[in-house]
Amino acid sequence: QVQLVESGGGFVQSGGSLRLSCAASGSIFSIYTMGWYRQAPGKQRELVATITSGGNTNYEDSVKGRFTISRDNAKKMVYLQMNSLKPEDTAVYYCSIRAVLWVALGTANDYWGQGTQVTVSS
Repeated sequence: QVQLVESGGGFVQSGGSLRLSCAASGSIFSIYTMGWYRQAPGKQRELVATITSGGNTNYEDSVKGRFTISRDNAKKMVYLQMNSLKPEDTAVYYCSIRAVLWVALGTANDYWGQGTQVTVSS
């Protein structure tokens, strides 16, 4: 009922930039928080950045000043601009939304994309 499709991952050298995009589709009534998470090999998934429907943002400390999250509510999309990338940013990046569906008004659930690989070489 909800599909999240990430794009924009890839291979980049240290200091480079990438822009991730995530498109949400399906029987979505409303989207509350949208966010990006990442999981490096052998590590747990961690929050990278979130943005509320009102535009309030939250960032993991290591990406503050380097990454910028934004969203387009009309298009149901969320973006992550990543600058000054470091090898430690290498991970699979996942898009996530908290949304209410038409078939279950009043109940918000979390939905996840399949992930996109970001690899930063030193």
